[in-house]
Amino acid sequence: MARLLLLVPTSSYRIADFMAAAARSGVEVVVGSNRKLALDALSGGATLAVDLCNAERGLARILAYAERHPLSAIVGVDDETILLAARAAEALGLPHNDPGAVAASGDKFAMRTRLAAAGLPGPPFFRRLAPDDDPAAAAREAPYPCVLKPVALAASRGVIRADDADAFVAAFRRIVAILDAPDVAPLGAAARHILVEGYIPGREVALEGLLMGGALEVLALFDKPDPLEGPFFEETIYVTPSRLAPPVRARIAEMTTRAVAALGLREGPVHAELRVSDDGVRVIEVAARSIGGLCSRVLEFGAGLSLEDVILRHALRRNDLVTERAGRPAGVMMIPIPAAGVLRGVEGLAAARAVPGIDDVRITIPKGQRVVPPPEGNRYLGFLFARGESSAAVEGALRAAHARLCFSIEPGEETGDGAQGASASRARHSRSATAP
Repeated sequence: MARLLLLVPTSSYRIADFMAAAARSGVEVVVGSNRKLALDALSGGATLAVDLCNAERGLARILAYAERHPLSAIVGVDDETILLAARAAEALGLPHNDPGAVAASGDKFAMRTRLAAAGLPGPPFFRRLAPDDDPAAAAREAPYPCVLKPVALAASRGVIRADDADAFVAAFRRIVAILDAPDVAPLGAAARHILVEGYIPGREVALEGLLMGGALEVLALFDKPDPLEGPFFEETIYVTPSRLAPPVRARIAEMTTRAVAALGLREGPVHAELRVSDDGVRVIEVAARSIGGLCSRVLEFGAGLSLEDVILRHALRRNDLVTERAGRPAGVMMIPIPAAGVLRGVEGLAAARAVPGIDDVRITIPKGQRVVPPPEGNRYLGFLFARGESSAAVEGALRAAHARLCFSIEPGEETGDGAQGASASRARHSRSATAP
């Protein structure tokens, strides 16, 4: 039986979905992650403790394991694991992306540099700054509007639009504070930089693809109907199939193909973010991984296969790979956090689930935990899933279900005791027009 090593942080949402795909494929999966006790409970199968914070120790651990238990493939699931997966697969002679290409895709400045060198249209200006640079001097050189973002963080964390010099300095200082957070420190000194680039207007879309020997297979194209114009860029609704015209969709696929070639990516899943305007299509980011969170659950291929099925079968070079999306139009809403504080309760779940077209509602942050909206936060309250006869109907169902949810959020720090403070607030957040 083939054996596959799945590298995934224990904080990931996606272990269960990959394990279910492995069971359907009849493949032995070993789950490698950074905290073995938590991992044993999550995976329900064979596990391997891997240091994800120290690349050399992590690589040595995988190679030592492979000597005793030969591997057929290695798959990295999230940003924290895809580079280690590429390095280990290269060392073992398994199918892989070039580690340098994966590293470039995970560094927004390196990615932007490679795309520009390949002649892809992008922002009119981009520059990398260090945390100890003078923000006032940098603000004098920047075009406006512009966007500041950490080079190595995901989920819109630390992404801020600045429309003038004062806003630039404030955004810079806010991002530096984010880079000082304890969970960012393990990323290393290279991650402690800030990319400044000219703001790219337009509608944003997301392309989910699979690379096979450098050829891009488009698995799904998502519309993001909520405008993402700043000052922060919290993503919410994804709907597929896209309602853009066929020539525009073809141009999006073409630009993504050019982008992955410029980066040097050739194998496995890719998740690309692009903007579409009257001036054309521009790539925002390309990641050498699949879509995050629980969003993949809206995708179905062939006779009931998930995105995780597709990824595993490609990694194992199976001849039963299916990449054609099946099923009705579908969408997901990443439920935004309306205010910082401690989540004390959620009301309206039954009413939200009763909305026609809604498949499921999942609240993924337990009561008693602190919630933080962007730009400091990088989590969502949960996910809404919908299917319908049209993409417009799916979007309408997601908005209607979200309007029925009510979150009680108490200002302050998490306590875990469920106690209600005198200053507890109730926040009803209905997103009908714009993203915050």
